[in-house]
Amino acid sequence: MTKLFRGKGAKVGVGLLAGLMTAGPVFAGGMAEPAPEPTVIAPVVQAAPSADWTGGWVGARLGYGDASAETGAVSVDGNGGTFGLSGGYDWDFGNWVAGVGLDWDKTNLDLGTTGDTLDDIARLKLRAGADVGRTLVYATAGAARASGDIAGVSHHDNGWFGGVGADYALTDRWTLGGEVLTNRFDNFGNTGTDIDATTASVNLGFRF
Repeated sequence: MTKLFRGKGAKVGVGLLAGLMTAGPVFAGGMAEPAPEPTVIAPVVQAAPSADWTGGWVGARLGYGDASAETGAVSVDGNGGTFGLSGGYDWDFGNWVAGVGLDWDKTNLDLGTTGDTLDDIARLKLRAGADVGRTLVYATAGAARASGDIAGVSHHDNGWFGGVGADYALTDRWTLGGEVLTNRFDNFGNTGTDIDATTASVNLGFRF
């Protein structure tokens, strides 16, 4: 009986000692500290720089024109380079911009092989568009006056124009843009000839 209890006690003692040795490091070091959570850095989104379009401006234009002249059932086409000057004033209302302007293009567009030419176009324009940061996208329309030679005689006539354009603010003063316009003159100089000219230009502007 004594040996039996001594055998069981020895086994219990060995098991208890093994348990204490296993748990020793836990009590020695305390409870394990939780791993630190990773730091998440949110990307910084910067708003696109904006431009204030309020103010006056002047500019130079360089482009290309394509014209057609129709007299009765006869229609002829011509094309050529254009260059000119422009200026105006804009008002920036936040998301929208409105303005007025004047421009003049030297066109020298040949109207077919008959010797007729469209020599220049002057425009009184209104324009309105969206302020998209440093870019202004706009539509424009207004009155136009042109001069040209029809059947060897110089004529002047009033008409209208319409089109679209865009300007990009390179700096606070300088802009670079483009414009496409259709110019219409019915019964040019009472000659019975209708002239339709489409012009596309690159515009360099200075704002003040």
